[in-house]
Amino acid sequence: MSYMQTLLLDTLLGTKHVDSAALIKLQEQRLCVATPGFSVMPNDVQTLVNGFAKNPLQTRREGLYFKEKDYKCVRSDEYSLYAKNENTGVVIVKTHLYLLVATYTEGMYPSVCVEATEKLGEYLRKKGS
Repeated sequence: MSYMQTLLLDTLLGTKHVDSAALIKLQEQRLCVATPGFSVMPNDVQTLVNGFAKNPLQTRREGLYFKEKDYKCVRSDEYSLYAKNENTGVVIVKTHLYLLVATYTEGMYPSVCVEATEKLGEYLRKKGS
């Protein structure tokens, strides 16, 4: 297991309010590492990258189509994108080199998922990643 995968498991899944997580390399637009059982297809990677490439207001209006579900965008800015679909959601945080993706499911607290993902994103930005 790589250092980055351990980081995802400990800091995100360890909260019990993150269902799955992944790091996507921005430059190559490809999946770098993910928690066990979480696959992010190339078209989903492109959707997430495009979510940040667009104007934040446009992303908020259009929402996201991720992992074969339509998500309503509830936050979109330069570094963060939050989207939900009924009782599930996805939190995406942009760093210098990565998109950090975390999902939550029914019974989990979205606020804990957001806080943990934002803290890890801030840590990676400070490390220059």
